[in-house]
Amino acid sequence: MGDVAMTVPVIRAFVEQNPDVKITFVSRPFFKPFFAGIPNVDFFAVDVKERHKGFSGLLKLYSDLKRLNIDAVADLHNVLRSQVVRSLFALSGKKVAATDKGRAEKSALTRPEDKTFEPIKTMVERHADTFKKLGFTIDLSNPKFPRKANLSSEILKITGEKSNQKWIGIAPFAQYDSKVYPQDLMQEVINKLASDTNNKIFLFGGGNKEVEILNSFAKGKDNVINIAGKIKLPQELDLISNLDVMLSMDSGNAHIAAMLGTKVITLWGATHPYAGFAPFNQPLENCLVSDREKYPKLPTSVYGNKKVVGYEDAMRTISVEKVVNKVLSV
Repeated sequence: MGDVAMTVPVIRAFVEQNPDVKITFVSRPFFKPFFAGIPNVDFFAVDVKERHKGFSGLLKLYSDLKRLNIDAVADLHNVLRSQVVRSLFALSGKKVAATDKGRAEKSALTRPEDKTFEPIKTMVERHADTFKKLGFTIDLSNPKFPRKANLSSEILKITGEKSNQKWIGIAPFAQYDSKVYPQDLMQEVINKLASDTNNKIFLFGGGNKEVEILNSFAKGKDNVINIAGKIKLPQELDLISNLDVMLSMDSGNAHIAAMLGTKVITLWGATHPYAGFAPFNQPLENCLVSDREKYPKLPTSVYGNKKVVGYEDAMRTISVEKVVNKVLSV
C-alpha cells in the first residue's frame, strides 16, 4: 500500500507540469481511489486472480495495454512481473524506464558492521527520476495536494462534525513487529492525548486481531474512535485528509496521509527514514527514531523483516512523553 501511495505525489506533479501527457496507471483495483480526481490519469485495474494471473496473464496484460496506444512505460515497481511487461514494450520499440531502488545503498545502510549511515535518495525522488529518464521534466519542490474532502453523512455518523477539536489519527500497526510501537506504550500515548477533550482521536487498522486491540485502546474514552472496518477506503481517505495530524509507524498509513498533504509523525524501530521511506514532504524531525547509541546496528533492515536478537525492545527508547509532545507541537 505504501509503495503505491508514494507514487501519488509524483503523478500529481507530473500531470500538472506535463499537461499534454496522459497517464495510465496500472495496478490492483484496490488502489484506484488513490488517484481519484487527478486530471489526465486513467486507472487500469490488473486482474491478478484471473485474466492477468501467471506468465500467460502477463502476456494478456501486455496485449490489453498495447491497445491503449501507449508511447512509453515508466516501471515504478521494478519487480519480475512489471519487468516482463516492460520488456515486451521495449521489444515492440517503445521507450521504457524503471525506478532504481538503490539496493546497494540500502544494503550499506542496514548491514550490521561498517555501516554507511547517511540518508539515501527517497523513493519519491527515485520515481521522479524514472520519468526524467523518459525525457520529461518533473519538479517536486513545490508540491500541491488535494483539498480537504467534504465528509459524507456516512462518515459523520462515526466521527461527528469537526468543530474546534483537533483531529488526531493514529495507525499503530505495521507489517512487521519490529516496526510496531509497544502496545502498552501506545496505550499511554492515547490516554495522555485523550485526557484533553479538545482532542479527538481516530484509530486506523484492519483485521480481527487489530480491531480487538484498537477497541481496547479506545475503551472508556468518548473522544477515541476506532474506525477500523467501519468505512471503506475512499471514505477513509476523505477522513485522513481532514486530520490535523497522523501518528503512524513506518507503514502505508504514513504515506497515505502524506500523499493527501496531512501532517505526519512516524515512529521507527528496526527501520530508519534514511533508507528512503520517510513520508513525502514531511520534516525529518517528525520521524522519531529508536536510540542508536543503545542499539548501534539500527537500522537492521529496510522493511523491518529481519529479526536481530537483543533488539526486540528498541522502540521502547522512544518515550511516551516524546511522542505526545511531538503530536501536540505539530
